[in-house]
Amino acid sequence: MALSAYQDAIAMLARRELSESQLRARLARRHHDASEIDAALARLREAGQIDDARTAGAIARRETNRRRGRLRVRQQLAAAGIAPLIAERALDDVFEQVDVEAMLEAALERKLAGRARIEDRREFARLYRHLTGQGFESERVLRALRSRQGSDQS
Repeated sequence: MALSAYQDAIAMLARRELSESQLRARLARRHHDASEIDAALARLREAGQIDDARTAGAIARRETNRRRGRLRVRQQLAAAGIAPLIAERALDDVFEQVDVEAMLEAALERKLAGRARIEDRREFARLYRHLTGQGFESERVLRALRSRQGSDQS
């Protein structure tokens, strides 16, 4: 017996927090009718079982725990279908509780594997690409990397 869109949605939400957009896409992939999906989402919304603001906060916390910067977290929120205004609120809430400089230093320390200095320009470029790819702002990354450069580099 096939599950209704509502039952499928409940099963999905039991596994992890999902945005309304993610839930809609997953239900559509399971070939539920659009009207059935709309009704299920309305029912879940009324019951407080889906809330994009709550989901945005959960995603932002998860990503910062993974040492991801603000830009990368913003991308993850957009990919989850979170509205930009809701995403910005979640970002502000999470990043006011996080020391971004310490998070960047921890990510850099991990990549340097305990070494105090960056060996050469090639490693500098590799670290720059990695850290900006993790969503840290370019200026912060450059400042952190320059503080770790050896004296023989320019």
